[in-house]
Amino acid sequence: MKNIINWKLFFILLAACVVSSVLIIPYSLALTSSELKITSFNLLAGILQSSILFALMIFFGLLLSKKIGMGAPLLQNILEGKNQSKELKSIIVPSITLGILAGALILLFNIPFTRLIPELQNMEVPIIPAWKGFLASFYGGIAEEVLLRLFLVSLFAWLSSIIKKNKNGNLTVSGIWLSIILAAVVFGLGHLPATAKIFNLTGLVVARAIILNGIGGIIFGWLYWKKGLEAAILSHFSTDIVLHVITPFIASLFA
Repeated sequence: MKNIINWKLFFILLAACVVSSVLIIPYSLALTSSELKITSFNLLAGILQSSILFALMIFFGLLLSKKIGMGAPLLQNILEGKNQSKELKSIIVPSITLGILAGALILLFNIPFTRLIPELQNMEVPIIPAWKGFLASFYGGIAEEVLLRLFLVSLFAWLSSIIKKNKNGNLTVSGIWLSIILAAVVFGLGHLPATAKIFNLTGLVVARAIILNGIGGIIFGWLYWKKGLEAAILSHFSTDIVLHVITPFIASLFA
């Protein structure tokens, strides 16, 4: 078991995911306009449940990503004592730029859906303080990328490698793209239970969830493939800053 995965990396990612799941609580409560009081027992139970889920996903994510040549190369090399300042600088600009682009595209593509879905036109969206959106962005950037890219994309890619490999015995490009797209679709479908509590799940509503979440999912998946988990995390965080901090702040100025 010692050499199966990098255990230092495992615990760093686990700690980051658990912390981010706590940071999103103020945003979640504000989004639902909930006045529910969180007891210490409920908070600890929720953290424990999340920790177990994250631990499983990170373990298998690191295991599978190692098999297919993906993962978190920057963090792993840093933990091995290698200087990664040049590599870090090389991912910052493209990751943030693509993250901002993803946020802009999501806002743009949401416009026609808002016009076509009556419930969206009449829905009152609470204006959430920017600081809560900022804290929530860590969950999207860290926890969701660990679950969706490190685990899910790696799982799909590994499964595709069993089915078909190229002449060199490596993953096929089509297999990787299929894995990225499937993970993005799963992410979109994962939002439907919460959406169903607000309005009926029509074809347009389902399409909106898949398309809007798929935009980011495909961009982050490509970054995970080409640059590593760290780039996907930074890009997703940048997208959430656009969606949950900058956009609500601008909206509050006209409220």
